[in-house]
Amino acid sequence: MNEDIQFIIDSTKEAMDNALKHLEKQLTNIRAGKASPSMLGSVMVDYYGTQTPLNQVANVNTPDGRTISVQPWEKSMLQEIERGIMFANLGFNPMSNGESVIINVPPLTEERRIQLAKQAKAETEDAKVGVRNARKDANNDIKKNDDVSEDVQKNAELDVQALTDKYTQRIDDIFATKEKEIMTV
Repeated sequence: MNEDIQFIIDSTKEAMDNALKHLEKQLTNIRAGKASPSMLGSVMVDYYGTQTPLNQVANVNTPDGRTISVQPWEKSMLQEIERGIMFANLGFNPMSNGESVIINVPPLTEERRIQLAKQAKAETEDAKVGVRNARKDANNDIKKNDDVSEDVQKNAELDVQALTDKYTQRIDDIFATKEKEIMTV
């Protein structure tokens, strides 16, 4: 196969891998009942005028399945951490005991589970759009390549479509697993 065509296919695979990794990262932020430090992954805190990820100013852990504990490295950050958690709009009510911030993770209601499943579905659709955009870009690049015959172009397009189908199926599998996790009481 032509080197240019192989490069196009390799870069398409890389773009599709990135869409898959992004989806997995986004889905870890969607909680599924049990407390997890990753639930606070999107929380940003004002650290001396700079928006900083929570895990860079505090230690986040889960002493049990229903509690998240945030231990700041500087006690002066307690209020900023509470404010950041509230601002992230995750549905948590942080409480400070003067040493750390404690978050009790309430059990999910059926309505909230459905809402989270819809959010996961939206993230899944975004990932599929990323995969389809990578396919479109690859097909356009293949068609622009005049150095190769039509047969090679058609075969390359079929290879790109096979990649697209494979990644779409993996995205669907990841979503099905996450949806089951969210909906399980």
